Amino acid sequence: MATGSIAAMTYGEYRTTNDVDVVLNLAPSDVPKIEAAFPLEEFYCPPLDVISVEAARPEHGHFNLLHHDTGFKADIYLASSDGLTRWALAHRQKIPLGNSIVWLAPPEYVIIGKLEFFREGGSEKHLRDIRGMLAVTEVDRAFLQTEIDARQLQDAWRAVQKSH
Repeated sequence: MATGSIAAMTYGEYRTTNDVDVVLNLAPSDVPKIEAAFPLEEFYCPPLDVISVEAARPEHGHFNLLHHDTGFKADIYLASSDGLTRWALAHRQKIPLGNSIVWLAPPEYVIIGKLEFFREGGSEKHLRDIRGMLAVTEVDRAFLQTEIDARQLQDAWRAVQKSH
C-alpha cells in the first residue's frame, strides 16, 4: 500500500519527491521473495538477514530499496499489528494506473503519518501536504480527531490549521 508523498499528491497537490513510501505485509517466510523481486544487479537491497530482523520487529520495521540506474528509492515500512495500520490496510484505496493497480493508503492514515513526521522532524512539507489534501479530499474528521488525540498530535494539527 503506497503512502507518504505519493498518496498525498494523489489526494491533494502535486510536488516533487525522490522516493515512494510503501507499507508492506511481510511474513518471515516471505523475506526471500524480496531479493527475487528486486534483483541485486538492478537494486540495492539489504541483506536478507537484515530484512528478517526488521520483519521480526513488533512495530517500526523498515528498510530501503534503491534502483541503481535511476537512484529512485522505496522506503518499505513493514505493517505492524497496531490498530491504525490494520484499519488502513482494510480501508486502502484501489487506484488504476495504466494496466496495473496501485493500493493507496486512505487519506486519514496519510494525514496521521504526516502529523507524526512533522512532530518528529518539523518539516513544513508535511503540513503543506496535509493542507493540500484537506482542500480537495473528503476525510473522516471524527476518525482523524480520535487518532490525533490518541497519539497526542494536537500541536501538529493546530499547525496545519494555521493559514499561510
